[in-house]
Amino acid sequence: MEQEQGRYRVLARKYRPKVFKDLIGQEALVRTITNAIEQNRLAQAYILTGIRGIGKTTSARIIAKAINCIGEDGHGGMTPNPCGVCKHCRDIANDCHVDVIEIDAASNTGVDNVREIIIEGAKYNPVSGRYKVYIIDEVHMLSKAAFNALLKTLEEPPERLKFIFATTEIRKVPVTILSRCQRFDLRRVDQQALVDYFKTIIIKENATAEEEALHVIAKAADGSVRDGLSLLDQAIVHGNGKITAEQIRQMVGLSDKAFLLNLYEKLMTGQTTAVIEEIENQYNLGTDPLVLAQDLLELTHWLTRVKISPELANDITISEVEKTAGRKLSSSLSMGTLSRTWQILLKGISEIKYAESPIKSLEMLMIRLAYASELPTPFEIITELKKESEIKPAQKKTDFLEKKAPFINEEESSSKGKEDLERPSPLSRSKEIPPEKQLRNLTDIVTLAKKTGQRLLAYNISTYVRPVLIQDEVLHINLDENAPLHLCQDLKTFLLTETGKTWEVCVVETPGGKTLKEEAQENQKLLKETLSAHPLVSKILETFPGSRVEAFHLHRFEKGSQENTYTTEERS
Repeated sequence: MEQEQGRYRVLARKYRPKVFKDLIGQEALVRTITNAIEQNRLAQAYILTGIRGIGKTTSARIIAKAINCIGEDGHGGMTPNPCGVCKHCRDIANDCHVDVIEIDAASNTGVDNVREIIIEGAKYNPVSGRYKVYIIDEVHMLSKAAFNALLKTLEEPPERLKFIFATTEIRKVPVTILSRCQRFDLRRVDQQALVDYFKTIIIKENATAEEEALHVIAKAADGSVRDGLSLLDQAIVHGNGKITAEQIRQMVGLSDKAFLLNLYEKLMTGQTTAVIEEIENQYNLGTDPLVLAQDLLELTHWLTRVKISPELANDITISEVEKTAGRKLSSSLSMGTLSRTWQILLKGISEIKYAESPIKSLEMLMIRLAYASELPTPFEIITELKKESEIKPAQKKTDFLEKKAPFINEEESSSKGKEDLERPSPLSRSKEIPPEKQLRNLTDIVTLAKKTGQRLLAYNISTYVRPVLIQDEVLHINLDENAPLHLCQDLKTFLLTETGKTWEVCVVETPGGKTLKEEAQENQKLLKETLSAHPLVSKILETFPGSRVEAFHLHRFEKGSQENTYTTEERS
């Protein structure tokens, strides 16, 4: 830091770019604005967007200097290389130019602020500069009414008025505003570009730094020049002018990758007790449980990338010992295990964020990972079962399905009784059969009700009607106590309408058979038991203790198909 007139100036302010050539990594913006100034094709408004600390406000000030600079002799015109000496350049740099107005939208969000500061001020020509420039920082925080009030002035501003907007949340800016501006997306600064820039700062500050330390700072900065300079400033003070990688890791709280790799290896080998002890030690040293979980997630991502492309392990910020351990660990873990670990960590991090005790949540997450590491992946289970299974793929599976009770899905089971479990073929359904010959049982009545669009009636019959006698237009039934009041009359009317004959529908006290719904539930239970007894399914249930068959679906094929297949879903 620089001491000037009894005050300190941090590096982020001391080395703030003053001309376009000082901007790092924003070549597209520099080239476009330079050409616009040289060709006198300035837009009425610009909007600069990007992450924090990459030069949005700084670029806006440089643009304001460039279009107002008059040169050292006081007679120059617009220039892409402002002199920095003339009155306008100095006043803009010192934030005291009367015609360059910087507005913080976070504290001036309302329509009244826009009306008083911008709309009223836009009526007057510049006092001393060539252009009046409004720089609005964090413009996305303006209210909807404020944006609407700004539209007309923004679309047709006076000749000597320019707008420059800066925002980190471009999606929150209305499209009506965006359509009136030239947009520049300032990108994150490349890590190597940051390192090269830090080297020049180190020389100017008469400090020394390890190459690895600068890479660690650039990585922690995550593409932000300001964040990187703030860390560098802190590192110079922390190391008294000598910056080492180890000091930087301790200073910014980065987890030691060697420790993480060791912890990760214990997790993947199921050493639960050792993992919990390590977690407790780190927590006592002040490590944030959430940060540790996020570091493990990042390590999982790195190991996955190294497994795909081993050359990615050649990172200058990683020591040779860590590279060797990382390559060994990634090669010993399958892609399925890494993917499963990623999913568990991802879910666990969200739990830690909202847990009353983050350390307890982290410990439970570690236990979950340690035990999950002992489980085989689905691919490994299927491969092993195929090897051990003595069932012939086609013949035995077909025989099994033919010998056991036929499979029906849940929708069909609600409308089928024991007498009619097999599904009728498309030919038999399409063939015209007299209704009086179709209605042999409740299943036929329900089928006809569904066919004619009476689905509510079909549901009520399946759920509440127990058959006692069905013969020659005579229907004696026993109703469930929860049956609708008008079910009997509705059924009688339906039968008269569809068959053309008057049916004798009577409700009797004699206990009848089971409802179609109850029969379907029994069939489902029987089929689950039958399926669970299958050797392949039994093996799966043994492999995962506590699991059970919850649902099944029959895949039916047209005539000529080689085999019938089925699937199951297991839930614990």
